[in-house]
This record gives sequence, structure tokens and C-alpha cells, in this order.
Amino acid sequence: MQAKSLLSEGPFSKTVVQCCFGLGHVDMAAYDAYFNNELEDYEYPAAAIKESLSHLPKVG
Repeated sequence: MQAKSLLSEGPFSKTVVQCCFGLGHVDMAAYDAYFNNELEDYEYPAAAIKESLSHLPKVG
């Protein structure tokens, strides 16, 4: 209803933009796993972290 009233007012009288992203359906399996307590704790290897950080530029 609000969108219809915006159509007849001001600069919105000719354009209505609706943004729809298709990301929600991708996350549904993750939400299901989370709510069913099926996620596993994973400790990222310290060596992999150290190696990744070595590629960052030195700042300051």
C-alpha cells in the first residue's frame, strides 16, 4: 500500500526500484544445520593463518 501511495507523490511518481538478492536461498542449508545443532567447531590451523598474514602489506 505504501508503494502505491509513493507512486503518486513527488520524484517517485515514475520509478519504483525494488532490490532482490538471491542470497537467501543459498544460506538456507546453513540455517538448517545451525538450528539443528549440526555445525562442527573447526579450529583454523595456526600455520595457515600465519602464512596468509605474511602476504599482507606492512602498514605503519
